[in-house]
Amino acid sequence: AKNSDDRTQPALLKMLNMSGKNQFADNFKQLHICPISISYEYDPCDYLKAIEFQLKRDNPEYKKTKADDLKSMGTGIMGYKGKVCFTISEEIDNELDCIAQQTENKGEQINLLTELIDKKIHSNYTIFSNNKIAYDLLLSENKFATEYNEEEKQTFLSYIDKQLAKINIPNKDEDFLRTKILEMYANPLINHLTAKNA
Repeated sequence: AKNSDDRTQPALLKMLNMSGKNQFADNFKQLHICPISISYEYDPCDYLKAIEFQLKRDNPEYKKTKADDLKSMGTGIMGYKGKVCFTISEEIDNELDCIAQQTENKGEQINLLTELIDKKIHSNYTIFSNNKIAYDLLLSENKFATEYNEEEKQTFLSYIDKQLAKINIPNKDEDFLRTKILEMYANPLINHLTAKNA
């Protein structure tokens, strides 16, 4: 998701279930699902996503062009990401049986599976200092202030300023753009905390 509030799409799971020939649990067991969490210290496309948020806010009819898509792809591939961590969960077969025992309603089964996959992904995020700093700044809190130092905070603030300086759009709303970038870095931590406390 552009705001890093990543969610599993129930429609995709519905299609996968419909393509199976068996009952819910057996259909998904055949896929050997192992949810994967990918954590980036920096998102090189953060300022491009922020631009899109403002352009859509200012003009609900706004649509990205092919050139915009190519720029995003190139920036995403070649841009600086800092540390990148992959965490792979174990297969979720046992949990599939639990879901099947909870309800026979197909829609409810898909919703429970969606929540399960999201919980696995979110709980396995690697949380960086940037996420903690963004969380505290976005929510005007000091919840994680003891887990990063002033140098790390200033480095991150300077990074955001550099990303904002790359933005050249009509009626540039710097406060809005800054908030959107902070959300991108805070949301993985917000989801991680929710998953861990569920």
